[in-house]
This record gives sequence, C-alpha cells and structure tokens, in this order.
Amino acid sequence: MQDSMVTTAPTLPGYAIVGNLGVVRGITVRSRSIVGNFFGGLQSLFGGNITVYTSLCERAREESYRLMCRHAGELGANAIVAMRYDANELMPGLTEVLCYGSAVMVAEQALRGRP
Repeated sequence: MQDSMVTTAPTLPGYAIVGNLGVVRGITVRSRSIVGNFFGGLQSLFGGNITVYTSLCERAREESYRLMCRHAGELGANAIVAMRYDANELMPGLTEVLCYGSAVMVAEQALRGRP
C-alpha cells in the first residue's frame, strides 16, 4: 500500500470510500537496552534531544505502521483512513506502540464539470 493512501483524516481527498473493511492495526513492543539506557542517561545530563530514545521510538512507530499496512493489504484494502498511534509503557523500559485505522476500498472521484 502506498503511503499516500494512508491518512489521519476521515476521508481521502479526490477519492470516494466504496467499501469499509474494518479496523486494522499493527503493534510492536520495544525495550531499551542496557547500552541504550547508559547513553540515554548521559545525553539527558546535557539536555536537549535524546537521540537514542528518539531513534527507538521512530523504529517502533515505523514497524507498527508497516504491520498495520500489511494487515490492511491482507483484507484487500487500497487505503487506510483515520490512522492513529497510541503508546503505553507496559513496565519500566518496555513500551507498546499501536498504529490503527480503518481499512477501506476507495475509487477516484470524477472531477465536477468534466465530461
């Protein structure tokens, strides 16, 4: 599925929803390594962006997003609307990232005023 066919909006501009296939999701659970915690702790002493944790979060989001898209593809969807992320700390150092949305079938809308 193309990233351009995934949106946080309830509709996809230029397309009409012709079928709703239900909720799709991708979930991943990540933990921080001892080395990551050490370097993250050092970076936190100086303030600013803690790149070790930023990278971990971005990888978790990307993985959950790709899993959601794969789930939608398995259902036969060609788009996902109302996409959202959610994250929860399951226990110290262990984080769940969930990406979810509505799998839909869309068709291009004819432009008004065109033959």
